[in-house]
Amino acid sequence: MEPLDDYKARLLLVCLVTVMFLGSGRTNADFTFGTPTNLGATVNSLYVEHRLSIPADGLSLYFSEYYDYEPRPGGLGGLDIWVTTRKTRSNLWGPPVNVGPPVNSSADELLPWIFDDGLSLYFCSDRQGGYGGWDIWVATRTTESDPWSTPVNLGPKINTANHEADVCISSDGLELYFPAYNRPGGYGGFDIWLATKATKDDAWSEPVNLGPIINTSTTDGSPCLSPDGLTLFFKSRWPHGDQDLYVTRRAVKSDSWGPPVNLGPKVNTRFEDTFPCLSSDGLTLFLSSNRPGGYGSFDLWQVPIIPILDFNGDGIVDSADMCIIIDYWGENYPLCDIGPMPWGDRVVDVEDLKVLAEHLFEEINDPTLVAHWPLDEAAGIIDTDSVSETGYGDGIVVGDPLWQPVGGQIDGAIQLDGVDDFIITNPVLNPANGPFSIFVWVNGGAPDQVVVSQQATSNWLATDTDGNLMTELKCTGRSAGYLFSETVITNGQWHHIGLVWDGSHRTLYVDDIVVAEDALHGLVGSQMGLYIGTGKGMEAGTYFSGLIDDVRIYNRVVSP
Repeated sequence: MEPLDDYKARLLLVCLVTVMFLGSGRTNADFTFGTPTNLGATVNSLYVEHRLSIPADGLSLYFSEYYDYEPRPGGLGGLDIWVTTRKTRSNLWGPPVNVGPPVNSSADELLPWIFDDGLSLYFCSDRQGGYGGWDIWVATRTTESDPWSTPVNLGPKINTANHEADVCISSDGLELYFPAYNRPGGYGGFDIWLATKATKDDAWSEPVNLGPIINTSTTDGSPCLSPDGLTLFFKSRWPHGDQDLYVTRRAVKSDSWGPPVNLGPKVNTRFEDTFPCLSSDGLTLFLSSNRPGGYGSFDLWQVPIIPILDFNGDGIVDSADMCIIIDYWGENYPLCDIGPMPWGDRVVDVEDLKVLAEHLFEEINDPTLVAHWPLDEAAGIIDTDSVSETGYGDGIVVGDPLWQPVGGQIDGAIQLDGVDDFIITNPVLNPANGPFSIFVWVNGGAPDQVVVSQQATSNWLATDTDGNLMTELKCTGRSAGYLFSETVITNGQWHHIGLVWDGSHRTLYVDDIVVAEDALHGLVGSQMGLYIGTGKGMEAGTYFSGLIDDVRIYNRVVSP
Protein backbone atom coordinates (compact mmCIF):
# COMPACT_ATOMS: atom_id res chain seq x y z
CA MET A 1 0.00 0.00 0.00
CA GLU A 2 1.38 3.40 -0.99
CA PRO A 3 1.75 6.19 1.60
CA LEU A 4 -1.37 8.31 2.00
CA ASP A 5 0.49 11.56 1.24
CA ASP A 6 1.81 10.15 -2.03
CA TYR A 7 -1.68 9.04 -3.03
CA LYS A 8 -3.09 12.51 -2.25
CA ALA A 9 -0.36 14.16 -4.31
CA ARG A 10 -1.09 11.97 -7.30
CA LEU A 11 -4.82 12.56 -7.01
CA LEU A 12 -4.23 16.33 -6.82
CA LEU A 13 -2.17 16.11 -10.02
CA VAL A 14 -5.02 14.23 -11.70
CA CYS A 15 -7.52 16.91 -10.71
CA LEU A 16 -5.29 19.74 -11.89
CA VAL A 17 -4.69 18.15 -15.27
CA THR A 18 -8.39 17.43 -15.69
CA VAL A 19 -9.36 21.04 -14.95
CA MET A 20 -6.73 22.34 -17.38
CA PHE A 21 -7.69 20.16 -20.34
CA LEU A 22 -11.26 18.91 -20.02
CA GLY A 23 -13.73 20.42 -22.44
CA SER A 24 -11.52 20.97 -25.49
CA GLY A 25 -13.44 18.43 -27.59
CA ARG A 26 -14.91 14.98 -27.20
CA THR A 27 -12.63 11.95 -27.43
CA ASN A 28 -13.54 8.31 -27.55
CA ALA A 29 -12.35 5.36 -25.53
CA ASP A 30 -11.01 1.92 -26.18
CA PHE A 31 -14.03 -0.25 -26.62
CA THR A 32 -16.05 -3.40 -26.66
CA PHE A 33 -19.24 -3.86 -28.65
CA GLY A 34 -22.65 -3.71 -27.03
CA THR A 35 -25.87 -5.38 -28.14
CA PRO A 36 -26.88 -4.69 -31.78
CA THR A 37 -30.27 -3.06 -32.31
CA ASN A 38 -32.39 -2.72 -35.43
CA LEU A 39 -32.95 0.83 -36.71
CA GLY A 40 -36.65 0.11 -36.64
CA ALA A 41 -39.68 -0.13 -38.91
CA THR A 42 -39.55 3.54 -39.91
CA VAL A 43 -36.25 3.00 -41.74
CA ASN A 44 -36.32 -0.72 -42.47
CA SER A 45 -38.97 -2.43 -44.56
CA LEU A 46 -39.87 -5.62 -46.42
CA TYR A 47 -37.29 -4.54 -48.97
CA VAL A 48 -33.49 -4.90 -48.72
CA GLU A 49 -31.76 -1.98 -46.98
CA HIS A 50 -28.07 -1.95 -47.83
CA ARG A 51 -24.85 0.13 -47.60
CA LEU A 52 -25.50 3.10 -45.33
CA SER A 53 -23.36 6.21 -44.92
CA ILE A 54 -23.55 9.09 -42.45
CA PRO A 55 -21.86 12.53 -42.63
CA ALA A 56 -19.89 13.91 -39.70
CA ASP A 57 -22.85 15.69 -38.06
CA GLY A 58 -24.70 12.36 -37.75
CA LEU A 59 -28.04 13.89 -38.72
CA SER A 60 -28.66 12.20 -42.06
CA LEU A 61 -28.29 8.60 -43.19
CA TYR A 62 -28.02 7.59 -46.84
CA PHE A 63 -28.65 4.02 -47.96
CA SER A 64 -29.50 2.02 -51.05
CA GLU A 65 -32.33 -0.42 -51.41
CA TYR A 66 -32.71 -3.64 -53.34
CA TYR A 67 -36.00 -5.33 -54.09
CA ASP A 68 -37.10 -8.73 -55.34
CA TYR A 69 -40.32 -7.96 -57.18
CA GLU A 70 -41.08 -4.27 -57.23
CA PRO A 71 -39.33 -1.08 -56.05
CA ARG A 72 -40.18 0.68 -52.81
CA PRO A 73 -43.01 3.17 -53.33
CA GLY A 74 -41.52 6.51 -54.37
CA GLY A 75 -38.67 4.98 -56.37
CA LEU A 76 -37.69 5.92 -59.91
CA GLY A 77 -37.70 2.48 -61.47
CA GLY A 78 -34.30 0.95 -60.75
CA LEU A 79 -32.36 0.56 -57.52
CA ASP A 80 -32.37 3.93 -55.77
CA ILE A 81 -30.59 5.84 -53.01
CA TRP A 82 -32.66 7.04 -50.06
CA VAL A 83 -32.02 9.34 -47.11
CA THR A 84 -33.46 9.57 -43.61
CA THR A 85 -32.81 12.45 -41.21
CA ARG A 86 -33.12 13.35 -37.53
CA LYS A 87 -32.93 16.65 -35.63
CA THR A 88 -30.31 15.55 -33.12
CA ARG A 89 -28.23 12.42 -32.50
CA SER A 90 -30.60 11.46 -29.70
CA ASN A 91 -33.71 11.56 -31.93
CA LEU A 92 -35.10 8.65 -33.91
CA TRP A 93 -34.61 8.51 -37.66
CA GLY A 94 -37.49 9.88 -39.74
CA PRO A 95 -39.22 8.27 -42.75
CA PRO A 96 -36.82 7.69 -45.67
CA VAL A 97 -37.09 9.97 -48.70
CA ASN A 98 -35.91 9.15 -52.20
CA VAL A 99 -32.87 11.33 -53.03
CA GLY A 100 -34.48 11.90 -56.44
CA PRO A 101 -33.01 13.04 -59.74
CA PRO A 102 -30.40 13.80 -60.90
CA VAL A 103 -28.78 11.28 -58.48
CA ASN A 104 -31.39 8.57 -59.04
CA SER A 105 -32.55 7.62 -62.52
CA SER A 106 -34.31 4.79 -64.32
CA ALA A 107 -30.99 2.88 -64.10
CA ASP A 108 -29.58 1.37 -60.89
CA GLU A 109 -28.01 3.73 -58.32
CA LEU A 110 -26.72 2.07 -55.17
CA LEU A 111 -24.05 1.84 -52.46
CA PRO A 112 -23.82 5.54 -51.47
CA TRP A 113 -20.98 7.21 -49.56
CA ILE A 114 -21.62 10.73 -48.24
CA PHE A 115 -18.51 12.80 -47.54
CA ASP A 116 -18.05 14.13 -43.99
CA ASP A 117 -19.26 17.64 -44.87
CA GLY A 118 -22.41 16.31 -46.51
CA LEU A 119 -21.62 18.06 -49.80
CA SER A 120 -20.33 15.18 -51.95
CA LEU A 121 -22.30 11.99 -52.58
CA TYR A 122 -20.44 9.07 -54.15
CA PHE A 123 -22.31 6.05 -55.46
CA CYS A 124 -22.13 3.35 -58.12
CA SER A 125 -24.43 3.05 -61.11
CA ASP A 126 -24.81 1.33 -64.47
CA ARG A 127 -26.33 4.47 -66.02
CA GLN A 128 -25.35 5.65 -69.47
CA GLY A 129 -22.02 7.43 -69.86
CA GLY A 130 -19.96 4.90 -67.93
CA TYR A 131 -17.24 2.46 -68.88
CA GLY A 132 -19.21 -0.76 -68.39
CA GLY A 133 -20.77 -2.58 -65.45
CA TRP A 134 -21.04 -0.52 -62.28
CA ASP A 135 -19.03 2.69 -62.26
CA ILE A 136 -18.37 5.11 -59.42
CA TRP A 137 -19.99 8.54 -59.77
CA VAL A 138 -20.13 11.67 -57.59
CA ALA A 139 -22.73 14.39 -57.17
CA THR A 140 -21.96 17.62 -55.31
CA ARG A 141 -23.78 20.61 -53.84
CA THR A 142 -22.69 23.95 -52.40
CA THR A 143 -24.69 23.72 -49.16
CA GLU A 144 -26.85 21.02 -47.61
CA SER A 145 -29.97 22.97 -48.60
CA ASP A 146 -28.95 23.09 -52.28
CA PRO A 147 -29.97 20.45 -54.84
CA TRP A 148 -27.48 17.83 -55.99
CA SER A 149 -25.58 18.52 -59.20
CA THR A 150 -25.60 16.23 -62.22
CA PRO A 151 -23.41 13.25 -61.24
CA VAL A 152 -19.91 13.02 -62.75
CA ASN A 153 -18.15 9.76 -63.58
CA LEU A 154 -14.79 9.38 -61.78
CA GLY A 155 -13.13 8.49 -65.06
CA PRO A 156 -11.08 5.66 -66.58
CA LYS A 157 -8.37 5.57 -63.89
CA ILE A 158 -10.97 4.48 -61.36
CA ASN A 159 -13.64 2.86 -63.51
CA THR A 160 -13.17 -0.03 -65.95
CA ALA A 161 -15.30 -2.39 -67.99
CA ASN A 162 -15.74 -4.49 -64.84
CA HIS A 163 -17.62 -3.55 -61.66
CA GLU A 164 -16.31 -0.80 -59.33
CA ALA A 165 -18.48 -0.63 -56.25
CA ASP A 166 -18.92 1.01 -52.83
CA VAL A 167 -16.38 3.75 -52.39
CA CYS A 168 -15.01 5.28 -49.17
CA ILE A 169 -13.17 8.62 -49.03
CA SER A 170 -10.82 9.57 -46.20
CA SER A 171 -11.75 12.59 -44.06
CA ASP A 172 -8.95 14.67 -45.61
CA GLY A 173 -10.20 13.77 -49.10
CA LEU A 174 -6.84 12.33 -50.18
CA GLU A 175 -7.53 8.57 -50.13
CA LEU A 176 -10.19 6.72 -52.10
CA TYR A 177 -10.88 3.08 -51.22
CA PHE A 178 -13.15 0.98 -53.40
CA PRO A 179 -13.76 -2.68 -54.26
CA ALA A 180 -13.43 -3.77 -57.89
CA TYR A 181 -14.43 -7.06 -59.47
CA ASN A 182 -11.76 -9.13 -61.24
CA ARG A 183 -9.65 -6.06 -61.93
CA PRO A 184 -6.25 -7.01 -63.42
CA GLY A 185 -3.71 -7.33 -60.62
CA GLY A 186 -6.25 -8.55 -58.09
CA TYR A 187 -6.57 -11.82 -56.17
CA GLY A 188 -9.96 -12.93 -57.44
CA GLY A 189 -13.55 -11.80 -56.97
CA PHE A 190 -13.89 -8.35 -55.42
CA ASP A 191 -10.68 -6.79 -54.06
CA ILE A 192 -10.22 -3.47 -52.27
CA TRP A 193 -8.13 -0.88 -54.15
CA LEU A 194 -6.71 2.50 -53.16
CA ALA A 195 -6.26 5.68 -55.18
CA THR A 196 -4.60 8.75 -53.67
CA LYS A 197 -3.91 12.42 -54.40
CA ALA A 198 -1.44 14.93 -52.91
CA THR A 199 -4.03 17.73 -52.58
CA LYS A 200 -7.78 17.94 -53.01
CA ASP A 201 -7.30 19.75 -56.33
CA ASP A 202 -5.19 16.97 -57.83
CA ALA A 203 -6.46 14.06 -59.91
CA TRP A 204 -6.67 10.58 -58.45
CA SER A 205 -3.64 8.35 -58.94
CA GLU A 206 -3.70 4.96 -60.60
CA PRO A 207 -5.36 2.61 -58.07
CA VAL A 208 -3.19 0.15 -56.14
CA ASN A 209 -4.43 -3.17 -54.77
CA LEU A 210 -4.26 -3.32 -50.95
CA GLY A 211 -2.46 -6.64 -51.24
CA PRO A 212 -2.84 -10.18 -49.86
CA ILE A 213 -2.97 -9.18 -46.19
CA ILE A 214 -6.36 -7.55 -46.86
CA ASN A 215 -7.60 -9.15 -50.08
CA THR A 216 -8.37 -12.83 -50.64
CA SER A 217 -9.64 -15.00 -53.47
CA THR A 218 -13.21 -14.45 -52.24
CA THR A 219 -15.12 -11.18 -51.79
CA ASP A 220 -13.45 -8.29 -49.96
CA GLY A 221 -15.27 -4.98 -49.97
CA SER A 222 -17.38 -2.32 -48.27
CA PRO A 223 -14.41 -0.31 -46.91
CA CYS A 224 -15.08 2.13 -44.07
CA LEU A 225 -12.22 4.33 -42.85
CA SER A 226 -12.13 5.95 -39.41
CA PRO A 227 -11.84 9.77 -39.31
CA ASP A 228 -8.16 9.62 -38.31
CA GLY A 229 -7.41 7.27 -41.21
CA LEU A 230 -5.80 4.62 -38.99
CA THR A 231 -8.60 2.03 -38.80
CA LEU A 232 -10.26 0.33 -41.75
CA PHE A 233 -13.40 -1.79 -41.47
CA PHE A 234 -14.46 -4.03 -44.34
CA LYS A 235 -16.41 -7.17 -45.19
CA SER A 236 -14.62 -10.35 -46.15
CA ARG A 237 -13.68 -13.97 -45.76
CA TRP A 238 -16.99 -15.87 -45.68
CA PRO A 239 -15.59 -18.35 -43.11
CA HIS A 240 -18.93 -20.20 -42.86
CA GLY A 241 -20.41 -19.27 -46.22
CA ASP A 242 -21.62 -15.85 -45.07
CA GLN A 243 -19.96 -12.46 -44.84
CA ASP A 244 -18.28 -11.17 -41.67
CA LEU A 245 -16.94 -7.75 -40.75
CA TYR A 246 -13.22 -7.29 -40.11
CA VAL A 247 -10.97 -4.45 -38.98
CA THR A 248 -7.34 -3.64 -39.74
CA ARG A 249 -5.16 -0.89 -38.23
CA ARG A 250 -1.99 1.05 -38.91
CA ALA A 251 0.06 3.25 -36.58
CA VAL A 252 0.50 6.12 -39.05
CA LYS A 253 -0.89 6.75 -42.51
CA SER A 254 2.42 5.89 -44.19
CA ASP A 255 2.37 2.38 -42.70
CA SER A 256 0.93 -0.70 -44.34
CA TRP A 257 -2.30 -2.13 -43.00
CA GLY A 258 -1.92 -4.81 -40.33
CA PRO A 259 -3.49 -8.29 -40.28
CA PRO A 260 -7.30 -8.12 -40.26
CA VAL A 261 -9.18 -9.10 -37.10
CA ASN A 262 -12.73 -10.46 -37.06
CA LEU A 263 -15.06 -8.16 -35.09
CA GLY A 264 -16.38 -11.13 -33.13
CA PRO A 265 -19.76 -12.59 -32.19
CA LYS A 266 -21.34 -9.39 -30.87
CA VAL A 267 -21.13 -7.95 -34.40
CA ASN A 268 -20.88 -10.99 -36.65
CA THR A 269 -23.40 -13.82 -36.76
CA ARG A 270 -23.85 -16.99 -38.81
CA PHE A 271 -25.85 -14.81 -41.19
CA GLU A 272 -24.49 -12.12 -43.54
CA ASP A 273 -23.12 -9.06 -41.75
CA THR A 274 -21.87 -6.44 -44.15
CA PHE A 275 -21.50 -2.75 -45.14
CA PRO A 276 -19.91 -1.25 -41.97
CA CYS A 277 -20.19 2.47 -41.24
CA LEU A 278 -18.55 4.14 -38.22
CA SER A 279 -20.13 7.25 -36.73
CA SER A 280 -17.83 10.28 -36.60
CA ASP A 281 -17.81 10.26 -32.79
CA GLY A 282 -16.67 6.62 -32.76
CA LEU A 283 -19.53 5.51 -30.50
CA THR A 284 -21.63 3.57 -33.01
CA LEU A 285 -20.95 1.02 -35.73
CA PHE A 286 -23.74 0.71 -38.29
CA LEU A 287 -24.12 -2.30 -40.59
CA SER A 288 -26.52 -4.20 -42.83
CA SER A 289 -27.51 -7.75 -41.91
CA ASN A 290 -30.06 -10.45 -42.66
CA ARG A 291 -29.91 -11.75 -39.07
CA PRO A 292 -33.15 -12.64 -37.28
CA GLY A 293 -35.16 -9.82 -35.74
CA GLY A 294 -35.43 -7.64 -38.83
CA TYR A 295 -38.31 -6.48 -41.01
CA GLY A 296 -37.12 -7.82 -44.35
CA SER A 297 -34.34 -9.70 -46.08
CA PHE A 298 -31.61 -7.21 -45.05
CA ASP A 299 -32.04 -4.45 -42.46
CA LEU A 300 -29.90 -1.64 -41.11
CA TRP A 301 -28.55 -2.19 -37.57
CA GLN A 302 -26.45 -0.26 -35.09
CA VAL A 303 -24.00 -1.55 -32.49
CA PRO A 304 -22.89 0.65 -29.58
CA ILE A 305 -19.15 0.96 -29.02
CA ILE A 306 -18.69 0.91 -25.24
CA PRO A 307 -15.67 2.55 -23.61
CA ILE A 308 -13.61 0.28 -21.32
CA LEU A 309 -12.60 2.57 -18.47
CA ASP A 310 -12.65 0.38 -15.37
CA PHE A 311 -8.94 -0.42 -15.49
CA ASN A 312 -8.82 -2.19 -12.13
CA GLY A 313 -12.06 -4.14 -12.54
CA ASP A 314 -13.74 -2.89 -9.36
CA GLY A 315 -17.02 -2.00 -11.06
CA ILE A 316 -16.73 1.80 -10.98
CA VAL A 317 -14.75 4.54 -12.73
CA ASP A 318 -13.07 6.53 -9.98
CA SER A 319 -9.83 8.08 -8.75
CA ALA A 320 -8.12 4.69 -8.65
CA ASP A 321 -8.50 4.39 -12.42
CA MET A 322 -7.24 7.95 -12.87
CA CYS A 323 -4.17 7.14 -10.79
CA ILE A 324 -3.44 4.16 -13.04
CA ILE A 325 -3.35 6.58 -15.99
CA ILE A 326 -0.87 8.77 -14.11
CA ASP A 327 1.26 5.71 -13.30
CA TYR A 328 1.72 5.09 -17.03
CA TRP A 329 1.85 8.72 -18.18
CA GLY A 330 3.82 9.12 -21.39
CA GLU A 331 4.12 5.37 -21.97
CA ASN A 332 2.65 3.09 -24.62
CA TYR A 333 0.37 1.18 -22.24
CA PRO A 334 -2.62 -0.25 -24.18
CA LEU A 335 -4.94 -0.62 -21.17
CA CYS A 336 -4.99 3.14 -20.56
CA ASP A 337 -4.69 4.23 -24.21
CA ILE A 338 -8.38 5.10 -24.56
CA GLY A 339 -8.14 8.36 -26.52
CA PRO A 340 -8.27 10.13 -28.82
CA MET A 341 -10.82 8.76 -31.20
CA PRO A 342 -11.09 6.20 -32.56
CA TRP A 343 -9.10 4.02 -30.15
CA GLY A 344 -5.95 5.50 -28.81
CA ASP A 345 -2.70 6.94 -30.13
CA ARG A 346 -0.10 4.64 -28.49
CA VAL A 347 0.72 7.07 -25.70
CA VAL A 348 -0.97 7.66 -22.34
CA ASP A 349 -1.58 11.39 -22.09
CA VAL A 350 -4.20 14.06 -21.54
CA GLU A 351 -6.42 12.67 -24.31
CA ASP A 352 -6.91 9.51 -22.26
CA LEU A 353 -7.48 11.50 -19.11
CA LYS A 354 -10.21 13.55 -20.78
CA VAL A 355 -12.06 10.40 -21.81
CA LEU A 356 -11.90 8.98 -18.30
CA ALA A 357 -12.96 12.25 -16.68
CA GLU A 358 -16.21 12.25 -18.68
CA HIS A 359 -17.22 9.00 -16.97
CA LEU A 360 -16.02 9.56 -13.42
CA PHE A 361 -18.02 7.80 -10.70
CA GLU A 362 -20.13 5.86 -13.20
CA GLU A 363 -20.93 2.30 -12.24
CA ILE A 364 -19.79 -0.11 -14.93
CA ASN A 365 -21.70 -2.88 -16.63
CA ASP A 366 -18.52 -4.38 -18.02
CA PRO A 367 -19.10 -6.69 -21.02
CA THR A 368 -15.51 -7.92 -20.73
CA LEU A 369 -16.35 -9.49 -17.38
CA VAL A 370 -17.06 -12.94 -18.82
CA ALA A 371 -17.62 -14.74 -15.50
CA HIS A 372 -18.23 -13.55 -11.94
CA TRP A 373 -19.00 -15.85 -9.03
CA PRO A 374 -19.67 -13.60 -5.97
CA LEU A 375 -20.07 -16.72 -3.77
CA ASP A 376 -22.73 -14.96 -1.70
CA GLU A 377 -25.22 -17.85 -1.49
CA ALA A 378 -26.56 -18.93 1.88
CA ALA A 379 -27.22 -22.55 0.93
CA GLY A 380 -27.59 -24.96 -1.98
CA ILE A 381 -25.40 -26.54 -4.65
CA ILE A 382 -25.61 -23.77 -7.28
CA ASP A 383 -22.89 -21.12 -7.43
CA THR A 384 -24.48 -18.34 -9.47
CA ASP A 385 -22.53 -16.57 -12.20
CA SER A 386 -23.76 -12.99 -11.97
CA VAL A 387 -23.04 -12.17 -15.63
CA SER A 388 -24.75 -15.23 -17.13
CA GLU A 389 -28.28 -14.50 -18.35
CA THR A 390 -29.05 -18.15 -19.08
CA GLY A 391 -27.44 -19.86 -16.12
CA TYR A 392 -24.81 -21.45 -18.36
CA GLY A 393 -22.01 -19.99 -16.25
CA ASP A 394 -23.38 -21.15 -12.90
CA GLY A 395 -21.11 -23.47 -10.97
CA ILE A 396 -22.05 -26.76 -9.33
CA VAL A 397 -20.90 -27.15 -5.71
CA VAL A 398 -19.44 -30.58 -4.94
CA GLY A 399 -18.83 -32.00 -1.47
CA ASP A 400 -20.14 -30.36 1.67
CA PRO A 401 -18.64 -26.86 1.90
CA LEU A 402 -19.93 -24.24 4.32
CA TRP A 403 -21.54 -21.11 2.92
CA GLN A 404 -20.58 -18.00 4.87
CA PRO A 405 -23.26 -15.40 3.91
CA VAL A 406 -21.55 -12.60 5.86
CA GLY A 407 -18.07 -14.04 6.24
CA GLY A 408 -16.45 -12.96 3.00
CA GLN A 409 -14.24 -10.10 2.01
CA ILE A 410 -17.10 -8.83 -0.18
CA ASP A 411 -20.38 -9.94 1.42
CA GLY A 412 -20.43 -13.76 1.58
CA ALA A 413 -17.88 -16.47 0.80
CA ILE A 414 -17.56 -20.24 0.64
CA GLN A 415 -15.42 -22.32 3.02
CA LEU A 416 -13.81 -25.44 1.55
CA ASP A 417 -12.50 -28.28 3.71
CA GLY A 418 -9.35 -29.23 1.74
CA VAL A 419 -10.56 -32.82 1.32
CA ASP A 420 -13.31 -33.08 -1.31
CA ASP A 421 -15.02 -29.68 -1.56
CA PHE A 422 -14.85 -27.76 -4.85
CA ILE A 423 -16.91 -26.03 -7.56
CA ILE A 424 -17.09 -27.10 -11.21
CA THR A 425 -18.08 -24.71 -14.03
CA ASN A 426 -18.70 -24.81 -17.76
CA PRO A 427 -16.00 -23.46 -20.11
CA VAL A 428 -15.37 -19.72 -19.73
CA LEU A 429 -12.52 -18.92 -22.12
CA ASN A 430 -9.57 -20.44 -23.93
CA PRO A 431 -6.28 -18.94 -22.63
CA ALA A 432 -4.74 -19.26 -26.09
CA ASN A 433 -7.29 -16.91 -27.66
CA GLY A 434 -5.97 -13.63 -26.26
CA PRO A 435 -5.59 -11.45 -23.18
CA PHE A 436 -7.49 -12.32 -20.02
CA SER A 437 -7.43 -11.69 -16.26
CA ILE A 438 -8.61 -13.65 -13.23
CA PHE A 439 -8.84 -12.27 -9.68
CA VAL A 440 -9.96 -14.03 -6.50
CA TRP A 441 -10.13 -13.27 -2.76
CA VAL A 442 -8.73 -16.06 -0.57
CA ASN A 443 -8.20 -16.60 3.15
CA GLY A 444 -6.34 -19.66 4.39
CA GLY A 445 -5.13 -22.52 2.28
CA ALA A 446 -1.93 -24.52 2.56
CA PRO A 447 1.14 -25.29 0.43
CA ASP A 448 0.57 -27.20 -2.84
CA GLN A 449 -3.13 -26.38 -2.94
CA VAL A 450 -5.05 -24.93 -5.91
CA VAL A 451 -7.48 -22.02 -5.98
CA VAL A 452 -8.57 -22.17 -9.66
CA SER A 453 -7.67 -24.70 -12.37
CA GLN A 454 -8.78 -25.58 -15.88
CA GLN A 455 -9.97 -29.15 -16.09
CA ALA A 456 -7.30 -31.62 -17.24
CA THR A 457 -5.10 -28.74 -18.44
CA SER A 458 -3.35 -26.52 -15.88
CA ASN A 459 -3.61 -24.93 -12.46
CA TRP A 460 -4.20 -21.20 -13.02
CA LEU A 461 -3.79 -20.01 -9.41
CA ALA A 462 -2.08 -22.23 -6.88
CA THR A 463 0.50 -22.31 -4.08
CA ASP A 464 3.98 -23.85 -4.13
CA THR A 465 5.59 -25.94 -1.41
CA ASP A 466 6.16 -22.81 0.69
CA GLY A 467 2.64 -21.40 0.31
CA ASN A 468 3.72 -18.78 -2.25
CA LEU A 469 1.41 -17.82 -5.12
CA MET A 470 2.25 -19.47 -8.45
CA THR A 471 0.67 -20.40 -11.80
CA GLU A 472 1.16 -23.49 -13.92
CA LEU A 473 -0.51 -21.93 -16.95
CA LYS A 474 2.32 -21.87 -19.46
CA CYS A 475 3.23 -21.93 -23.13
CA THR A 476 3.92 -25.04 -25.18
CA GLY A 477 7.37 -26.50 -25.71
CA ARG A 478 10.11 -28.02 -23.58
CA SER A 479 11.31 -24.65 -22.31
CA ALA A 480 7.87 -23.79 -20.93
CA GLY A 481 7.82 -23.39 -17.17
CA TYR A 482 5.69 -22.32 -14.26
CA LEU A 483 5.71 -18.77 -12.86
CA PHE A 484 6.55 -18.54 -9.14
CA SER A 485 6.31 -15.64 -6.73
CA GLU A 486 7.92 -15.20 -3.34
CA THR A 487 4.74 -14.01 -1.66
CA VAL A 488 2.96 -16.24 0.85
CA ILE A 489 -0.84 -16.27 0.65
CA THR A 490 -1.50 -19.07 3.19
CA ASN A 491 -1.01 -17.01 6.38
CA GLY A 492 -4.66 -16.89 7.44
CA GLN A 493 -5.25 -13.35 6.12
CA TRP A 494 -7.44 -12.16 3.25
CA HIS A 495 -5.46 -11.74 0.02
CA HIS A 496 -6.58 -10.55 -3.39
CA ILE A 497 -4.72 -12.76 -5.85
CA GLY A 498 -4.70 -12.59 -9.63
CA LEU A 499 -3.20 -13.71 -12.93
CA VAL A 500 -3.10 -11.43 -15.99
CA TRP A 501 -2.09 -12.46 -19.50
CA ASP A 502 -1.65 -9.55 -21.93
CA GLY A 503 -0.75 -11.63 -24.96
CA SER A 504 2.98 -11.68 -24.26
CA HIS A 505 3.44 -11.51 -20.44
CA ARG A 506 2.23 -13.54 -17.45
CA THR A 507 1.78 -11.38 -14.36
CA LEU A 508 0.88 -12.53 -10.84
CA TYR A 509 -0.68 -10.13 -8.33
CA VAL A 510 -1.10 -10.30 -4.57
CA ASP A 511 -3.07 -7.53 -2.90
CA ASP A 512 -2.95 -5.52 -6.15
CA ILE A 513 0.88 -5.57 -6.30
CA VAL A 514 2.89 -7.35 -9.00
CA VAL A 515 4.75 -10.23 -7.36
CA ALA A 516 6.01 -12.08 -10.45
CA GLU A 517 6.14 -11.49 -14.21
CA ASP A 518 7.71 -13.01 -17.29
CA ALA A 519 7.42 -13.01 -21.10
CA LEU A 520 6.03 -15.85 -23.22
CA HIS A 521 5.12 -16.43 -26.85
CA GLY A 522 1.64 -17.75 -26.10
CA LEU A 523 -0.29 -19.97 -23.71
CA VAL A 524 -1.50 -23.55 -23.84
CA GLY A 525 -5.05 -23.59 -25.17
CA SER A 526 -8.02 -25.47 -23.76
CA GLN A 527 -11.79 -25.38 -24.17
CA MET A 528 -12.41 -27.14 -20.84
CA GLY A 529 -14.32 -25.80 -17.87
CA LEU A 530 -12.90 -24.70 -14.52
CA TYR A 531 -12.48 -26.11 -11.04
CA ILE A 532 -12.62 -23.66 -8.14
CA GLY A 533 -10.87 -25.12 -5.11
CA THR A 534 -9.01 -28.10 -6.55
CA GLY A 535 -6.34 -29.05 -9.09
CA LYS A 536 -6.76 -29.81 -12.77
CA GLY A 537 -7.01 -33.54 -12.09
CA MET A 538 -8.67 -33.29 -8.66
CA GLU A 539 -5.56 -34.87 -7.16
CA ALA A 540 -5.45 -35.52 -3.42
CA GLY A 541 -3.67 -32.69 -1.63
CA THR A 542 -4.68 -30.03 -4.19
CA TYR A 543 -8.08 -29.30 -2.59
CA PHE A 544 -8.15 -25.81 -1.05
CA SER A 545 -8.70 -25.50 2.71
CA GLY A 546 -10.06 -22.06 3.49
CA LEU A 547 -12.33 -19.27 2.28
CA ILE A 548 -12.77 -18.23 -1.36
CA ASP A 549 -14.69 -15.14 -2.40
CA ASP A 550 -15.56 -13.09 -5.48
CA VAL A 551 -14.01 -14.91 -8.45
CA ARG A 552 -13.83 -12.64 -11.53
CA ILE A 553 -12.61 -13.47 -15.05
CA TYR A 554 -12.20 -10.86 -17.81
CA ASN A 555 -11.33 -11.31 -21.47
CA ARG A 556 -8.98 -8.30 -21.26
CA VAL A 557 -6.11 -6.95 -19.21
CA VAL A 558 -7.05 -5.64 -15.76
CA SER A 559 -4.64 -3.49 -13.74
CA PRO A 560 -5.59 -3.64 -10.04
